Amino acid sequence: MSALLDRADQAVSVTTMVRTFSARLKEVSSRATERLVIFKDNEPAAVIINVDAYQELLDELDDLRVDAVARERLSTFDKTKAISLSDMQARYASKE
Repeated sequence: MSALLDRADQAVSVTTMVRTFSARLKEVSSRATERLVIFKDNEPAAVIINVDAYQELLDELDDLRVDAVARERLSTFDKTKAISLSDMQARYASKE
């Protein structure tokens, strides 16, 4: 839960969100507020973030997944079975 909120002003009740939606959306879309955690019955129900911030999160997650795959592949890498760059280029060079 602590990861959801850095500051108290990032929390908003459903009721308050309904009443002030347009202003809150403007805060998030302009990045004046990084994120809003919407609470219902004193429990976090949703998080609203800027579209660019969301894309940045997706990009970072993708980078982390690629990094994990690379680490896994490096742990089982066998130099004796490796193919040189020149051999790969020769194998896949377009034949005109």
